Amino acid sequence: MHFEHSQRTLELRDRLQAFVDEHIVPNDARYKEELEANRQAGKAYAAVPLVEELKPLAREAGLWNLFLPEEEYGAGLSNLEYAPLAEIMGRYMWSSEVFNCNAPDTGNMEVLARYGSEEQKRDWLYPLLNGEIRSSFAMTEPAVASSDATNIETRIERDGDEYVINGRKWFITNGCSEKTRVFILMGKTDPDNPDRHKQQSMIIVPKDTPGVHIVRDMPVYGYYHAPKGHPEIAFDNVRVPASNMILGEGRGFEIAQGRLGPGRIHHVMRVIGQAERAFELMCKRLSERVAFHKPLSEQGVWRERIAESRIRIDQLRWLTLNAAYMMDTVGNKVAKKEIAMIKVAAPDMACQVIDWAIQAHGAAGYTEDFPLADMYVYARHLRTADGPDEVHRNAIAKEELKAYL
Repeated sequence: MHFEHSQRTLELRDRLQAFVDEHIVPNDARYKEELEANRQAGKAYAAVPLVEELKPLAREAGLWNLFLPEEEYGAGLSNLEYAPLAEIMGRYMWSSEVFNCNAPDTGNMEVLARYGSEEQKRDWLYPLLNGEIRSSFAMTEPAVASSDATNIETRIERDGDEYVINGRKWFITNGCSEKTRVFILMGKTDPDNPDRHKQQSMIIVPKDTPGVHIVRDMPVYGYYHAPKGHPEIAFDNVRVPASNMILGEGRGFEIAQGRLGPGRIHHVMRVIGQAERAFELMCKRLSERVAFHKPLSEQGVWRERIAESRIRIDQLRWLTLNAAYMMDTVGNKVAKKEIAMIKVAAPDMACQVIDWAIQAHGAAGYTEDFPLADMYVYARHLRTADGPDEVHRNAIAKEELKAYL
């Protein structure tokens, strides 16, 4: 195996980096200003004008829907080809949306592209592909341990030509956004099925359907993450057409596995970009500040941390490229151990590197003057998002023990 990037990837990487350098980096402060202006105007969850302004430019530059391997809908890149692009976009957490490569829309578009009916694609996939609307994925619930998704209690019951949905979800990323028009919801259609992995189904729920109530936005370490939000949502006797069922009853877990494999590696790629940016900020700060009569960069403890950070970032990048290579060559199911490994290792690495970067900045590292605190929140939340560390470690151990049991 080898991880030499294709000529197409190198060309796209250069074009993407040039776009980021021209339009993202110099506008980071403007993004925050417009976000704050929306909040003060009472429209915290409205679209940020800068992002909407840059989307047509990204599309004209051919930097649009890069995440989708299906050429019919996206760029037709493999996971290995997409990896360095996702890392570049991940450096600035708001930039992925500029290229229509932002979660949870990416996973939802993959679900609709691979499993959706023609009607579902017409109504929801194509508007998402065009960046006209946004979406959410409603799976996690407050009343059960959602690390075991078979615990999900939300009911989806057939009533003639409709399904009736009752339940409560929370931490539903993007649920507050004014651009969000649709949820893909996972719930139980057959709770008594002896096969616990065939009790669940996925169904499309338009956000404006009667009975859909946003209860509250959920802060993550004190951050409300406008304009997307992570709300708690009640579904009270929500009625949708039977045609909104995706693939068929009892296929929810099957769809989830198809969705979460790519989603997990995309998260990892982005967080590597954030760790790399935090590392650069740390090195810059250490080179500029003097303590005890010499630059911090010459202090032994900081040289140790610089070296360790570089080692950890590069280790994780190669581990991720290996997982991407395996996903492309043998498939997500065979590569499940490698996906689980990077899902555990990436946020652990990023949390440590970002933490050292915060320490290098002193009290300033805790403030909004630098992106480090927000980066840390994102990296730390990844230890539970798309499956907690404990679940992935258990899966890794099971694979390793097969040869001995």
